[in-house]
Amino acid sequence: MYKLSKSVLFASDSPHVEYTGTKGYSCSFTECSARELMPVVCDKCLKNFCLRHRHQNDHKCEKLEEKITPTKTAEHVQQILASKKLDVNPKKPRGKKSSKTAAKVALMKMKLHAVGDTKIPDFDRVYLQVVLPGGTVSKGTTKPLFFSKTWSVGRVIDAVADRAGISNTNNTGSSQKLRLFSMDSGCLLPIDQTVDALLQNETFFNGGTVILERVTDEVNVINTELYQ
Repeated sequence: MYKLSKSVLFASDSPHVEYTGTKGYSCSFTECSARELMPVVCDKCLKNFCLRHRHQNDHKCEKLEEKITPTKTAEHVQQILASKKLDVNPKKPRGKKSSKTAAKVALMKMKLHAVGDTKIPDFDRVYLQVVLPGGTVSKGTTKPLFFSKTWSVGRVIDAVADRAGISNTNNTGSSQKLRLFSMDSGCLLPIDQTVDALLQNETFFNGGTVILERVTDEVNVINTELYQ
């Protein structure tokens, strides 16, 4: 690696004595005035150094490749994970105009597959895509159903639980109960509100999507991004 004479190599095994003669080879390392009798050239940067600064690390060689330590690698991985961390804050709700348009398109398809109480007259039917507890739209854990617009949200919840085979403990002392939430805003739908009333104030639209989830009484809004 370095151009050293046998005499220099032999001398390096014993305590180093700096050459102080009139002739010699100066060390290129900053603030080092040492000189050597024979040239000690770094084969990377091609500069001359004293024995003390002959290694790349010692003279901070400009050609020295940075070694990636396990610590730096771990830090880099953590930075990547942090950059991809899911934002727990709900995004701004989609505009009502775009939600209404999307619901109209979905309604046509939903009428072909939705199930519900066949005794409900066609003119009273409201179709909704229901995301089931712990599910997501992308994973297909949803169920297209139709309900009567005269029903309360509480009755809708009971109907969904029956159709989907979900345990319903709403009438027990359980701390967690099934509740419906708007997919657009993430807001809780009051159980005493009728479907028709929610349609009138455009909380959701016929053909829209709602989320059924098991929550405690303190939860009034959920992060809809988790159900996409």
